[in-house]
Amino acid sequence: MWHRAPFPVLVTDAAGVIVQANDAALGLLPGALPGTAPADTGAAWLSDGRAEGTWARGLIGQTLFEARPVREGDLTVWWLVDVTGLDHTTQALRVERERTAFLDQASSELLSSLNLDRCMEVTARLAARHLADAAMVILPPHRHRYPLAYCGPDGVVVRDEALVDPATVPGLAEALQGYPPLPSRWIDPAAAPGWLTRDGLHEVGSMVVSALPGHGVPAGALVLLRTSEHACFSEGEEVFARLFAARAGAAMSAARLYAEQTRITETLMRELLPPRVGHLQGVEFAARYRPAEDAALVGGDFYDVHPAAEPCQETLAVLGDVAGKGLEAAVLTSKIRHTLQALLPLAGDHQRVLELLNGVLLKGGTSTRFVTLVLASIQRTGDRVRLRVTSAGHAPPLIIRKDGRVDVADTKGTLIGMIDRISSVTDTVVLEPGETCLLYTDGITEAKGGPLGDEMFGDERLMEELRQCADMPPEAITERVEMLSSQWVGGGAHDDMAVIAITAPRGVH
Repeated sequence: MWHRAPFPVLVTDAAGVIVQANDAALGLLPGALPGTAPADTGAAWLSDGRAEGTWARGLIGQTLFEARPVREGDLTVWWLVDVTGLDHTTQALRVERERTAFLDQASSELLSSLNLDRCMEVTARLAARHLADAAMVILPPHRHRYPLAYCGPDGVVVRDEALVDPATVPGLAEALQGYPPLPSRWIDPAAAPGWLTRDGLHEVGSMVVSALPGHGVPAGALVLLRTSEHACFSEGEEVFARLFAARAGAAMSAARLYAEQTRITETLMRELLPPRVGHLQGVEFAARYRPAEDAALVGGDFYDVHPAAEPCQETLAVLGDVAGKGLEAAVLTSKIRHTLQALLPLAGDHQRVLELLNGVLLKGGTSTRFVTLVLASIQRTGDRVRLRVTSAGHAPPLIIRKDGRVDVADTKGTLIGMIDRISSVTDTVVLEPGETCLLYTDGITEAKGGPLGDEMFGDERLMEELRQCADMPPEAITERVEMLSSQWVGGGAHDDMAVIAITAPRGVH
């Protein structure tokens, strides 16, 4: 039956000499006559498989065959199977698996950081290692200079900024535009400018420019270089390079967008951060602030100190607490702080300032959020400091006397931003040298913690601790208050905390 089989079949004896061959085998190997050795037929590789189950593989002309032996006594029957297509498919599958693994690795490395410089370096290094002998990443210009990242055969990435003309490189100007997506452009290495080919690279044999497409914005361009010792880029390699470029461009575009958003956030955040305070017009100030969220910088508590325009006028200190916490509360906090700054010409009339602020909040549609405030107008006269303090729904300030007494300012008022008409009572406080007026938010007294974790820090505990702070400088008092409240809550949740101390100095003004 094997004489009529469509596959070439050879039969060899124990010495490896051909005994018989079917018609298909003679058509493939005309010299496969009885008595000849496989080596004489052009298929010497058949001798590589003698044992049962051992397959031999080799070329007959341009066709790849696999010989599968079957033992029958002293004879071996060789079935020759054309595996050229299977071999090509297997190699293509292996290459695709390697490329898929590489793209997964590239995506992981590129997306592990939102730093644009690192994305450039990773792109250049991976491209030089897996796609070419060397690679260069070129970003859109910044102040007329083009950021570059070059990686040569040694795997070392070199960063640079160059004043170059993209028009001297075919396809580079279009690739830097980013949209619409364009196919890769081949470059004549002999016509490439010197800045594109760096030291350490042998004679360049092929060069291709690909765009790094971003998310609607140009991310840059990728230049791949191969030496003359290596083959040019095949069509499949060029397509694969574009797939890599697409992922690299998306990562760099995201990194650029993140950097821009970070710069915008930092600019806006500077307006929200609490100010630094110190000595102003003969009065000592100190403040502490701790947001409810550990990772946040701002929240719903705030304070400000506005120096007087003239020595004879009063300095205005403000401490407030917006309902809520986090970014939404910080946005309303910023609005209130800017409104109070605009009302500084009226700072001498606390009631008027609070009424105008109340109207602004009600008209702004923030009725679901309110704010409690303490206003303190401060002026030094001789060695004493005179304060006019007004509470608007806020805890009244505490006065730490030199003898250890803690007085409560006689002030109260309506919270701001809830009802049309408000009222307030202003108290006048005089500080002797070394005495302090303390303004604080309810994040201090309502901090839950203690031995069982469910007890509030409370007003009485705060006043008891402040009795031990007599004659202390304001920095020490605010630090102690924050430390005690933080120890009380431990690792538990807490509200925003803010405290500001105003002290009459012991020295001469």
